[in-house]
Amino acid sequence: MRVAIVHYWLVNFRGGERVVEALCEMFPQADLFTHVYVPERMSEKINEHRVITTFIARLPLAHRWYQNYLPLMPIALEQLDLRDYDLVISSESGPAKGVLTRPGTLHVCYCHTPMRYAWSMYRDYLENSGRAKRLVLPWVMHRLRQWDQLTANRVDFFMANSYNVARQVQKYYGRSALVVHPPVDVDRFAPAVRPAGGARRQPYFLCVGQLVRYKRFDIAIEAFNALGARLFIIGEGEEERALRRIAGPTITLLGYQNKEWLGKYYTQCEAVIFPGEEDFGIVPLEAAASGRPVIAYGRGGALETVIPGETGILFDHQTPTSLIEAVNSYQQVPQRFVENRLVEHARKFSRERFKQHFRAALGEAFKQTRMNLPVPQPALRQVL
Repeated sequence: MRVAIVHYWLVNFRGGERVVEALCEMFPQADLFTHVYVPERMSEKINEHRVITTFIARLPLAHRWYQNYLPLMPIALEQLDLRDYDLVISSESGPAKGVLTRPGTLHVCYCHTPMRYAWSMYRDYLENSGRAKRLVLPWVMHRLRQWDQLTANRVDFFMANSYNVARQVQKYYGRSALVVHPPVDVDRFAPAVRPAGGARRQPYFLCVGQLVRYKRFDIAIEAFNALGARLFIIGEGEEERALRRIAGPTITLLGYQNKEWLGKYYTQCEAVIFPGEEDFGIVPLEAAASGRPVIAYGRGGALETVIPGETGILFDHQTPTSLIEAVNSYQQVPQRFVENRLVEHARKFSRERFKQHFRAALGEAFKQTRMNLPVPQPALRQVL
Protein backbone atom coordinates (compact mmCIF):
# COMPACT_ATOMS: atom_id res chain seq x y z
CA MET A 1 0.00 0.00 0.00
CA ARG A 2 1.42 3.39 -1.02
CA VAL A 3 0.96 6.04 1.66
CA ALA A 4 1.15 9.84 1.51
CA ILE A 5 1.20 12.08 4.60
CA VAL A 6 0.12 15.70 4.02
CA HIS A 7 1.09 18.26 6.68
CA TYR A 8 0.43 22.00 6.49
CA TRP A 9 4.07 23.14 6.97
CA LEU A 10 7.25 21.68 8.43
CA VAL A 11 8.99 24.76 9.84
CA ASN A 12 8.96 24.11 13.61
CA PHE A 13 8.96 20.91 15.63
CA ARG A 14 5.89 21.06 17.88
CA GLY A 15 2.88 18.89 18.69
CA GLY A 16 1.67 18.56 15.11
CA GLU A 17 5.13 17.58 13.90
CA ARG A 18 5.38 14.96 16.67
CA VAL A 19 2.25 13.37 15.22
CA VAL A 20 3.87 13.39 11.77
CA GLU A 21 7.00 11.81 13.26
CA ALA A 22 4.94 9.01 14.82
CA LEU A 23 3.16 8.47 11.50
CA CYS A 24 6.56 8.26 9.79
CA GLU A 25 7.50 5.48 12.21
CA MET A 26 4.27 3.66 11.42
CA PHE A 27 4.63 4.09 7.65
CA PRO A 28 8.39 4.06 6.93
CA GLN A 29 7.90 4.14 3.14
CA ALA A 30 5.41 7.04 3.16
CA ASP A 31 6.05 10.23 1.20
CA LEU A 32 5.50 13.59 2.89
CA PHE A 33 3.76 16.53 1.23
CA THR A 34 3.84 20.04 2.69
CA HIS A 35 3.83 23.71 1.75
CA VAL A 36 7.19 24.67 3.30
CA TYR A 37 9.99 22.44 4.61
CA VAL A 38 12.91 23.48 6.84
CA PRO A 39 14.85 20.23 7.33
CA GLU A 40 17.28 21.57 9.97
CA ARG A 41 14.32 22.14 12.31
CA MET A 42 12.84 18.68 11.83
CA SER A 43 13.66 15.39 13.50
CA GLU A 44 15.90 12.77 11.96
CA LYS A 45 12.92 10.44 11.51
CA ILE A 46 11.02 12.99 9.40
CA ASN A 47 14.10 13.87 7.36
CA GLU A 48 14.54 10.21 6.39
CA HIS A 49 11.41 10.47 4.24
CA ARG A 50 10.96 11.89 0.78
CA VAL A 51 9.43 15.37 1.18
CA ILE A 52 7.57 17.11 -1.66
CA THR A 53 6.65 20.80 -1.28
CA THR A 54 4.05 22.93 -3.04
CA PHE A 55 4.96 26.04 -5.03
CA ILE A 56 4.63 28.04 -1.78
CA ALA A 57 8.15 26.87 -0.88
CA ARG A 58 9.56 28.67 -3.93
CA LEU A 59 8.05 32.05 -3.03
CA PRO A 60 10.27 34.76 -1.45
CA LEU A 61 11.29 34.03 2.18
CA ALA A 62 8.68 31.29 2.39
CA HIS A 63 10.35 29.69 5.43
CA ARG A 64 9.62 32.89 7.40
CA TRP A 65 6.60 34.44 5.65
CA TYR A 66 4.69 31.21 4.96
CA GLN A 67 1.61 32.34 6.92
CA ASN A 68 1.34 35.43 4.72
CA TYR A 69 0.91 33.11 1.72
CA LEU A 70 -2.18 31.51 3.28
CA PRO A 71 -4.56 32.74 0.51
CA LEU A 72 -2.49 30.81 -2.07
CA MET A 73 -2.38 27.54 -0.14
CA PRO A 74 -5.73 26.09 -1.28
CA ILE A 75 -4.75 26.21 -4.95
CA ALA A 76 -1.24 24.99 -4.07
CA LEU A 77 -2.68 21.91 -2.36
CA GLU A 78 -4.86 21.10 -5.34
CA GLN A 79 -1.79 20.99 -7.60
CA LEU A 80 -0.29 18.05 -5.68
CA ASP A 81 -0.38 14.80 -7.65
CA LEU A 82 -1.57 12.02 -5.34
CA ARG A 83 -2.84 9.61 -8.00
CA ASP A 84 -0.37 6.85 -7.11
CA TYR A 85 -1.35 6.58 -3.42
CA ASP A 86 -3.75 4.11 -1.81
CA LEU A 87 -3.89 5.91 1.55
CA VAL A 88 -3.60 9.68 2.15
CA ILE A 89 -3.33 10.95 5.73
CA SER A 90 -3.78 14.70 6.07
CA SER A 91 -2.53 16.30 9.29
CA GLU A 92 -4.85 19.29 9.60
CA SER A 93 -4.43 22.52 11.51
CA GLY A 94 -3.55 24.73 8.60
CA PRO A 95 -4.54 23.99 4.99
CA ALA A 96 -3.78 20.28 4.46
CA LYS A 97 -6.97 18.28 3.95
CA GLY A 98 -7.93 20.01 0.67
CA VAL A 99 -5.87 17.70 -1.55
CA LEU A 100 -7.49 15.88 -4.48
CA THR A 101 -7.46 12.07 -4.41
CA ARG A 102 -8.66 9.21 -6.64
CA PRO A 103 -12.04 7.56 -5.95
CA GLY A 104 -10.20 4.42 -4.83
CA THR A 105 -7.91 6.25 -2.39
CA LEU A 106 -8.77 6.36 1.32
CA HIS A 107 -8.31 9.91 2.65
CA VAL A 108 -8.07 10.05 6.45
CA CYS A 109 -7.79 13.45 8.14
CA TYR A 110 -6.17 13.66 11.57
CA CYS A 111 -7.46 17.02 12.79
CA HIS A 112 -5.44 18.88 15.43
CA THR A 113 -7.99 21.70 15.10
CA PRO A 114 -10.03 23.31 12.33
CA MET A 115 -7.99 26.36 11.28
CA ARG A 116 -8.37 28.47 14.42
CA TYR A 117 -7.58 31.76 12.65
CA ALA A 118 -10.54 31.11 10.33
CA TRP A 119 -12.97 29.69 12.90
CA SER A 120 -12.74 29.61 16.70
CA MET A 121 -10.18 32.40 17.13
CA TYR A 122 -10.96 34.56 14.11
CA ARG A 123 -11.94 37.59 16.19
CA ASP A 124 -8.78 37.38 18.29
CA TYR A 125 -6.56 37.30 15.19
CA LEU A 126 -8.51 40.16 13.61
CA GLU A 127 -8.26 42.40 16.68
CA ASN A 128 -4.52 41.81 17.03
CA SER A 129 -3.63 42.36 13.36
CA GLY A 130 -2.16 45.53 11.92
CA ARG A 131 -4.35 48.08 10.15
CA ALA A 132 -3.61 46.79 6.63
CA LYS A 133 -4.33 43.19 7.62
CA ARG A 134 -7.59 44.16 9.30
CA LEU A 135 -8.81 45.57 5.99
CA VAL A 136 -7.95 42.44 3.99
CA LEU A 137 -8.49 39.67 6.55
CA PRO A 138 -12.34 39.58 6.53
CA TRP A 139 -12.40 39.02 2.76
CA VAL A 140 -9.61 36.43 2.79
CA MET A 141 -11.07 34.49 5.72
CA HIS A 142 -14.57 34.51 4.25
CA ARG A 143 -13.30 32.74 1.13
CA LEU A 144 -11.00 30.47 3.15
CA ARG A 145 -13.87 29.35 5.38
CA GLN A 146 -15.94 28.48 2.32
CA TRP A 147 -13.08 26.44 0.85
CA ASP A 148 -12.31 24.81 4.22
CA GLN A 149 -15.89 23.70 4.72
CA LEU A 150 -16.21 22.48 1.14
CA THR A 151 -13.02 20.38 1.35
CA ALA A 152 -14.32 18.52 4.40
CA ASN A 153 -16.29 16.53 1.81
CA ARG A 154 -13.01 15.35 0.27
CA VAL A 155 -12.19 13.47 3.49
CA ASP A 156 -13.42 9.89 3.85
CA PHE A 157 -12.78 9.56 7.57
CA PHE A 158 -11.99 12.08 10.33
CA MET A 159 -9.93 11.55 13.45
CA ALA A 160 -9.61 14.29 16.10
CA ASN A 161 -6.88 14.77 18.68
CA SER A 162 -9.44 15.39 21.47
CA TYR A 163 -13.15 15.41 22.21
CA ASN A 164 -12.87 19.19 22.22
CA VAL A 165 -11.69 19.14 18.59
CA ALA A 166 -14.22 16.45 17.64
CA ARG A 167 -16.96 18.86 18.70
CA GLN A 168 -15.44 21.56 16.48
CA VAL A 169 -15.25 19.16 13.53
CA GLN A 170 -18.94 18.44 14.01
CA LYS A 171 -19.83 22.13 14.35
CA TYR A 172 -17.80 23.55 11.46
CA TYR A 173 -17.75 20.62 9.02
CA GLY A 174 -20.85 18.65 9.98
CA ARG A 175 -18.76 15.47 10.26
CA SER A 176 -18.22 13.03 13.09
CA ALA A 177 -14.66 12.23 14.18
CA LEU A 178 -13.09 9.37 16.10
CA VAL A 179 -10.88 10.65 18.95
CA VAL A 180 -7.24 9.52 18.96
CA HIS A 181 -5.18 11.51 21.45
CA PRO A 182 -1.80 12.65 20.07
CA PRO A 183 1.50 11.10 21.16
CA VAL A 184 3.37 12.55 24.12
CA ASP A 185 7.05 11.64 24.51
CA VAL A 186 6.58 10.70 28.14
CA ASP A 187 9.85 8.72 28.15
CA ARG A 188 11.76 12.00 27.73
CA PHE A 189 10.57 13.09 31.18
CA ALA A 190 10.78 11.56 34.63
CA PRO A 191 10.51 12.72 38.25
CA ALA A 192 13.76 13.93 39.81
CA VAL A 193 15.76 11.37 41.76
CA ARG A 194 15.98 12.77 45.30
CA PRO A 195 18.31 11.72 48.12
CA ALA A 196 16.96 9.97 51.21
CA GLY A 197 15.07 12.41 53.39
CA GLY A 198 13.77 14.30 50.33
CA ALA A 199 15.61 17.37 49.08
CA ARG A 200 13.52 20.53 49.08
CA ARG A 201 11.99 21.46 45.73
CA GLN A 202 12.99 24.77 44.15
CA PRO A 203 10.48 27.53 45.03
CA TYR A 204 9.33 28.50 41.54
CA PHE A 205 6.41 27.86 39.22
CA LEU A 206 6.80 27.23 35.50
CA CYS A 207 5.13 28.16 32.19
CA VAL A 208 6.12 26.37 28.95
CA GLY A 209 5.03 27.10 25.40
CA GLN A 210 5.21 29.29 22.35
CA LEU A 211 4.91 32.95 23.32
CA VAL A 212 1.79 33.81 21.35
CA ARG A 213 -1.24 35.72 22.52
CA TYR A 214 -3.80 32.92 22.80
CA LYS A 215 -1.63 31.04 25.33
CA ARG A 216 -2.28 33.95 27.73
CA PHE A 217 1.06 34.06 29.53
CA ASP A 218 0.17 37.69 30.31
CA ILE A 219 -2.38 36.38 32.84
CA ALA A 220 0.29 34.27 34.53
CA ILE A 221 2.67 37.24 34.71
CA GLU A 222 0.04 39.56 36.19
CA ALA A 223 -0.94 36.92 38.75
CA PHE A 224 2.64 36.26 39.85
CA ASN A 225 3.46 39.96 39.93
CA ALA A 226 0.64 40.29 42.46
CA LEU A 227 1.69 37.17 44.39
CA GLY A 228 5.35 38.21 44.46
CA ALA A 229 6.21 34.56 43.69
CA ARG A 230 8.86 33.26 41.29
CA LEU A 231 7.73 32.27 37.81
CA PHE A 232 9.97 30.96 35.04
CA ILE A 233 8.69 31.08 31.45
CA ILE A 234 10.25 28.84 28.80
CA GLY A 235 9.57 29.56 25.13
CA GLU A 236 9.98 32.11 22.39
CA GLY A 237 7.61 33.90 20.04
CA GLU A 238 6.07 37.13 18.86
CA GLU A 239 4.76 38.12 22.32
CA GLU A 240 8.15 37.96 24.04
CA ARG A 241 8.84 41.71 23.98
CA ALA A 242 5.37 42.58 25.29
CA LEU A 243 5.65 39.99 28.07
CA ARG A 244 9.05 41.28 29.16
CA ARG A 245 7.59 44.77 29.49
CA ILE A 246 4.99 43.67 32.04
CA ALA A 247 7.17 41.15 33.91
CA GLY A 248 8.05 42.14 37.48
CA PRO A 249 11.25 41.24 39.38
CA THR A 250 10.03 37.72 40.29
CA ILE A 251 9.36 36.76 36.64
CA THR A 252 12.13 35.30 34.47
CA LEU A 253 11.74 34.66 30.74
CA LEU A 254 14.27 31.94 29.88
CA GLY A 255 13.68 31.76 26.11
CA TYR A 256 14.26 28.47 24.29
CA GLN A 257 15.59 25.55 26.36
CA ASN A 258 16.82 22.21 25.01
CA LYS A 259 15.26 18.89 26.05
CA GLU A 260 17.69 18.30 28.90
CA TRP A 261 17.17 21.68 30.54
CA LEU A 262 13.42 21.60 29.93
CA GLY A 263 13.24 18.31 31.80
CA LYS A 264 15.23 19.77 34.71
CA TYR A 265 12.97 22.80 34.99
CA TYR A 266 9.91 20.55 34.96
CA THR A 267 11.15 18.27 37.73
CA GLN A 268 12.32 21.06 40.04
CA CYS A 269 9.28 23.36 39.87
CA GLU A 270 6.45 23.57 42.37
CA ALA A 271 3.82 23.24 39.64
CA VAL A 272 3.25 24.13 35.99
CA ILE A 273 0.94 27.04 35.11
CA PHE A 274 -1.22 26.52 32.00
CA PRO A 275 -3.35 29.65 31.49
CA GLY A 276 -4.40 29.29 27.83
CA GLU A 277 -7.27 27.44 26.18
CA GLU A 278 -5.75 24.72 23.99
CA ASP A 279 -7.35 22.29 21.57
CA PHE A 280 -5.44 19.53 23.36
CA GLY A 281 -2.25 20.73 25.04
CA ILE A 282 0.79 18.51 25.61
CA VAL A 283 2.43 20.59 28.37
CA PRO A 284 0.18 19.27 31.20
CA LEU A 285 1.17 15.72 30.27
CA GLU A 286 4.89 16.52 30.05
CA ALA A 287 4.55 18.00 33.53
CA ALA A 288 2.73 14.89 34.81
CA ALA A 289 5.43 12.63 33.29
CA SER A 290 7.93 14.72 35.30
CA GLY A 291 5.91 14.13 38.45
CA ARG A 292 4.60 17.68 38.70
CA PRO A 293 0.97 18.88 38.87
CA VAL A 294 -0.62 21.54 36.67
CA ILE A 295 -2.68 24.61 37.49
CA ALA A 296 -4.70 25.03 34.30
CA TYR A 297 -7.55 27.08 32.87
CA GLY A 298 -10.52 24.74 32.92
CA ARG A 299 -11.56 24.83 29.28
CA GLY A 300 -10.55 23.09 26.06
CA GLY A 301 -8.06 20.27 26.07
CA ALA A 302 -7.13 20.69 29.75
CA LEU A 303 -10.44 19.03 30.63
CA GLU A 304 -9.08 15.85 29.00
CA THR A 305 -5.49 15.98 30.27
CA VAL A 306 -5.89 17.23 33.86
CA ILE A 307 -7.76 15.29 36.57
CA PRO A 308 -8.80 17.85 39.22
CA GLY A 309 -7.39 17.05 42.64
CA GLU A 310 -5.27 14.18 41.28
CA THR A 311 -3.00 15.57 38.55
CA GLY A 312 -3.72 19.28 38.96
CA ILE A 313 -6.11 22.13 39.70
CA LEU A 314 -8.46 23.83 37.25
CA PHE A 315 -9.42 27.51 37.56
CA ASP A 316 -12.71 28.76 36.17
CA HIS A 317 -12.02 32.21 34.75
CA GLN A 318 -9.22 33.34 32.46
CA THR A 319 -8.21 36.16 34.81
CA PRO A 320 -5.26 36.83 37.16
CA THR A 321 -7.61 36.77 40.16
CA SER A 322 -8.92 33.29 39.37
CA LEU A 323 -5.37 32.01 38.80
CA ILE A 324 -4.19 33.53 42.10
CA GLU A 325 -6.97 31.68 43.94
CA ALA A 326 -5.89 28.40 42.30
CA VAL A 327 -2.22 28.94 43.23
CA ASN A 328 -3.20 29.66 46.85
CA SER A 329 -5.34 26.52 46.86
CA TYR A 330 -2.38 24.47 45.60
CA GLN A 331 0.00 25.90 48.21
CA GLN A 332 -2.29 24.87 51.06
CA VAL A 333 -1.95 21.12 50.30
CA PRO A 334 0.79 20.49 47.69
CA GLN A 335 1.45 17.01 49.10
CA ARG A 336 -1.88 15.70 47.75
CA PHE A 337 -0.30 15.26 44.30
CA VAL A 338 1.56 11.93 44.23
CA GLU A 339 4.38 11.53 41.68
CA ASN A 340 3.61 7.91 40.83
CA ARG A 341 -0.02 8.70 40.02
CA LEU A 342 1.03 11.65 37.87
CA VAL A 343 3.45 9.51 35.86
CA GLU A 344 0.89 6.73 35.49
CA HIS A 345 -1.62 9.25 34.12
CA ALA A 346 0.88 10.63 31.59
CA ARG A 347 1.70 7.16 30.25
CA LYS A 348 -1.88 6.78 29.05
CA PHE A 349 -0.89 9.25 26.30
CA SER A 350 2.38 7.60 25.23
CA ARG A 351 3.60 7.31 21.66
CA GLU A 352 2.95 3.57 21.62
CA ARG A 353 -0.60 4.14 22.84
CA PHE A 354 -1.13 6.64 20.00
CA LYS A 355 0.11 4.14 17.41
CA GLN A 356 -2.12 1.42 18.81
CA HIS A 357 -5.20 3.65 18.73
CA PHE A 358 -4.37 5.10 15.31
CA ARG A 359 -4.06 1.61 13.79
CA ALA A 360 -7.41 0.62 15.29
CA ALA A 361 -9.04 3.81 13.96
CA LEU A 362 -7.51 3.22 10.54
CA GLY A 363 -8.95 -0.27 10.51
CA GLU A 364 -12.35 1.25 11.27
CA ALA A 365 -11.86 3.73 8.41
CA PHE A 366 -11.21 0.93 5.91
CA LYS A 367 -14.15 -1.02 7.28
CA GLN A 368 -16.56 1.90 6.99
CA THR A 369 -15.54 2.99 3.53
CA ARG A 370 -15.35 -0.56 2.10
CA MET A 371 -12.37 0.42 -0.02
CA ASN A 372 -11.86 -1.29 -3.38
CA LEU A 373 -14.82 -3.66 -2.98
CA PRO A 374 -16.73 -4.30 -6.23
CA VAL A 375 -20.39 -3.30 -6.39
CA PRO A 376 -22.48 -6.50 -6.00
CA GLN A 377 -23.97 -7.10 -9.42
CA PRO A 378 -27.34 -8.49 -8.20
CA ALA A 379 -27.86 -5.43 -6.04
CA LEU A 380 -26.92 -3.19 -8.95
CA ARG A 381 -29.39 -4.95 -11.25
CA GLN A 382 -32.06 -4.61 -8.59
CA VAL A 383 -31.50 -0.85 -8.35
CA LEU A 384 -31.60 -0.49 -12.13
